[in-house]
Amino acid sequence: MTAMDRGSILRVWLPLVLGLYAVYYVFVHGPGPRDAVRWVGLGVSLVGLSGVILARYTLGRSFTITAKATDLVTAGIYSRIRNPIYVSSVTLILGLVVMMRRAWWLALLLTIIIPMQVIRARREAHVLEAKFGDAYRQYRARTWL
Repeated sequence: MTAMDRGSILRVWLPLVLGLYAVYYVFVHGPGPRDAVRWVGLGVSLVGLSGVILARYTLGRSFTITAKATDLVTAGIYSRIRNPIYVSSVTLILGLVVMMRRAWWLALLLTIIIPMQVIRARREAHVLEAKFGDAYRQYRARTWL
């Protein structure tokens, strides 16, 4: 197995399998009524999970946990959204909240998770702007969030 194969497994396939299992588990075993709203939550969760996986795949070896400026990735989903992992993870969590109908989770999402993602996105923007300068500023001007 080459390093790229291993990296692809850790970056894309493992999160996909674990994410699908987590969404399945919450859908089947989580609290809340089994009705149309639960199905809507499932759909929203799967859209969010798909976005996270697509973004991580698009980043390739540029994916890091901490803000590092290795490459300025502007292709694929990154051609429209600067922070698709953050947007998609919030979408995934929102779908789980809808499935389980837990209002306090919504409060957690609004008061902790979203502000935390905004802070992380701003830190990354500073790192990218410092490294890529005008190229990053032009990219930022033509993309959302």
